[in-house]
Amino acid sequence: MFEGAYTAIVTPFTKDNRVDYGKLKELIELQIQGGMDGIVPVGTTGESPTLDNEEHKKVIETAVKACHGRIKVIAGTGANSTSEALELTGHALRMGADGTLQVSPYYNKPNQEGLYRHFSAVADLGLPVILYNIPGRCGVEIAVDTVVRLARHPNIKAIKEAAGSVPRVNQILALCDLCVLCGDDPLTLPMMAVGAKGVISVAANIAPKPVADMVHAAQGGRWDEARRLHQAYFQLFNDMFIDTNPIPVKAALALMGRIEETYRLPLCAMSPALKKRLDETLRKAKLI
Repeated sequence: MFEGAYTAIVTPFTKDNRVDYGKLKELIELQIQGGMDGIVPVGTTGESPTLDNEEHKKVIETAVKACHGRIKVIAGTGANSTSEALELTGHALRMGADGTLQVSPYYNKPNQEGLYRHFSAVADLGLPVILYNIPGRCGVEIAVDTVVRLARHPNIKAIKEAAGSVPRVNQILALCDLCVLCGDDPLTLPMMAVGAKGVISVAANIAPKPVADMVHAAQGGRWDEARRLHQAYFQLFNDMFIDTNPIPVKAALALMGRIEETYRLPLCAMSPALKKRLDETLRKAKLI
């Protein structure tokens, strides 16, 4: 259901730090024209922790309307409170989103039974769920045994793996038939080589066509073409994480003239040295 290339799309802000819904629509259109299979608004890259509830809901509504069924919208509606995750997911369902990305509850660090009950409660709403395993941000990992248990739920369709582990992908696929999507751009091709079905990409914000082409080549068994694109854009994939995501990707979009380089505290601009490196990478990739 969720195989392919998805963009973890940024949330652009105006200079006075309001959500720029007009720019968001422009960025979504670039993803559609670039051949992406879908977008993921208000995830980590969409700065969901600093959006209030009304902004969060409006970003999802804007994304669904802008895509208009042309590509899928996987709404980031996770939270560390199950009741909040249910509220946001229910809204996404009513707006017509195709699915929900559900991050592990962060900071409160539930045990595995708590994780199982949390994700199951969200899945019971009926919107297809992509689990999101990113222990570096959440402080808790969805154990493989818990993934296998959750995979039995009819509405849990996939997992985004952002733990940086290719062997973990092997483990999951050996135990269940859940669709695995890569959550780390540099590992997209290695994970697909062992059975992952695509990516939720940060780099696609600035290079949608290369990311889409690489994923689609791998899906089609055209591994030489996929490796060529992986090598050509590997430095770009890496440099999306030279500072805390989404700082580098928003800086890159600003260098390309597509958005204002505006963040909400506690996120702030990267150092001049890192921005110089990023500028050089963008030029090498012929993106500016």
